[in-house]
Amino acid sequence: MGKAGDNGFLRFRLRQALTERSAASRGVVAAGGPVVADPRSVADAPYPGDQQMIDYYDARAPEYDDWYLRRGRYARGAIHDAAWNAELDAAGRWLDALPWSGEIVEIAAGTGWWSPLLASRGELSLYDASPAALERARERLVAHKLRAHLHVRDAWAEPDRAVDGLFMGFWLSHVPRDRLHDFLGLARRWLKPGSRLAFIDSLPDSASGAADHPAPADDLALRRLADGREFTIVKVYYAPDELAAALTEAGFTGVEVTATGRFFLLGSARAT
Repeated sequence: MGKAGDNGFLRFRLRQALTERSAASRGVVAAGGPVVADPRSVADAPYPGDQQMIDYYDARAPEYDDWYLRRGRYARGAIHDAAWNAELDAAGRWLDALPWSGEIVEIAAGTGWWSPLLASRGELSLYDASPAALERARERLVAHKLRAHLHVRDAWAEPDRAVDGLFMGFWLSHVPRDRLHDFLGLARRWLKPGSRLAFIDSLPDSASGAADHPAPADDLALRRLADGREFTIVKVYYAPDELAAALTEAGFTGVEVTATGRFFLLGSARAT
């Protein structure tokens, strides 16, 4: 999430987390502790076409949080922005209510909006293929005095271990339909039996993106940065029942995929 001052729920939640979990043996919330930064090369070569997305998020990193905070081109007026903020807070409460513990991996972490919450619950590793986005995530964690491991790593890199929890924020919508089954299989390999997968993603609402973005078509979106540069990226608006069926087919159990209303999908499942 953003810095605590931007969000009343996060302000309360992190204050409570810093008090209650400062002595935890794993995923320590250290009032003066540094972020553990260990940049590495992207572990596996991206699939053809993925470099465009990496380049886009690297270039967008300085302005990415404008989307969350409804600033600049993302401001849509008081009514729309109030609805957005209410649903964003609801997504945060949902994520916080999940029983995270142990070792948690966040893939395609971007600028780390959700990372402080996860870092307060377990030993967090953040992975993203964009070094610029990870640097923003590092700054966010430092601001919250939280500890995590940061690695430059493609979301499609084969897991190197099995962990207790896996989270993805706004990543599944960048997975093409014909590769969704393969990716969910990879996600399953990240997890110990019985461990949790969770994700937050986008619903197709025209007020979600920037005012100067054209509507996505054919699972592709034209994205324009503040400086005028344009990128075409994969953007698939999966329906809740579509993702639920795909997760079940991939071998997950306890699958739940719901929506906050207009803007966000919320999903969780357990590995078998």
